[in-house]
Amino acid sequence: MGRITETVKVLLIINVLVFIGSQFLGNYSIQLFALWFFKNENFEVWQLITHMFMHGSFMHILFNMYALWAFGSPIEQMMGQKKFLFFYFSSGLGAIILHTLVNYLAYQNGFNELLDAGYSVAEVNDWLGSSFESIMRTSQYGIPEGVDQESIQAMMQAYSSSAVGASGAIYGILVAFGMMFPNVELFLLFVPVPIKAKYFIPGLIALDLFSGFTGYSLFGGGIAHFAHVGGALFGFIMIWYWRKNQFNQNRWD
Repeated sequence: MGRITETVKVLLIINVLVFIGSQFLGNYSIQLFALWFFKNENFEVWQLITHMFMHGSFMHILFNMYALWAFGSPIEQMMGQKKFLFFYFSSGLGAIILHTLVNYLAYQNGFNELLDAGYSVAEVNDWLGSSFESIMRTSQYGIPEGVDQESIQAMMQAYSSSAVGASGAIYGILVAFGMMFPNVELFLLFVPVPIKAKYFIPGLIALDLFSGFTGYSLFGGGIAHFAHVGGALFGFIMIWYWRKNQFNQNRWD
């Protein structure tokens, strides 16, 4: 985990430049380049890629870029540049597939709650649009009476929130590292003893699953836990498939 590889270096530079640029553009960059729910009027197809280069804070990009350097460089050395790039973006897209599926289930559940309460489809769509505008202005929205409040809140969160960050792709890289270098010992900032990658990385994913299902996070709010799980899942599937069908022990490129 010492020498930085060329593709990782380019990804680091792009992420840093985009982060700096987004500080000048402010909310406009979020509206254009973050990934919005596909039913939201802000959604654009290019966001499937651009959101991977957006980050919400300095600590967000710092941790992601450190992981990209530390774990991505040895993975690129094993895979080669082209396969690494394919793996990186495929993991990121896999993360979004699961993240969007979870959001869609929450959205559809709340939508059905409103329909069952007697609202028409047109009324629900009008309310969603007006509520989204209210969120953008005041971070408040009025929930119609006679419906399950938690379901509607989950629907509005799915509809109105945007996703940024390389974390989904990073989780794919983490899984690849754990499968290719299972006995490498890693240190956590809050655990003063080394943990082998084959235990550390599954434990990290388990924490995301726990947080995703319970809503309780050790690392604060606003984290797309199921995107992490999706990136890890797709990363695992790709490494498992390649090992089984395309590679021998001495060649990954």
